[in-house]
Amino acid sequence: MKTTHVIRHLVAKALQLKQLTPDIENEINYELTRLGYISDVDYEALELLMSEMDAGRIRLVPSP
Repeated sequence: MKTTHVIRHLVAKALQLKQLTPDIENEINYELTRLGYISDVDYEALELLMSEMDAGRIRLVPSP
């Protein structure tokens, strides 16, 4: 995967699946830690993910 806007691509994957899996969540957290900052594009993607979760259109899958 390209290193540019990795978080945006992970959010797109969650939106497509209509769920935030532990793997996707861990990858997002890893990228945030690795980068140490968040781009405007990735920030907007995370805002969209959170609003979709708040609206109940994306479900959080618990860890096994």
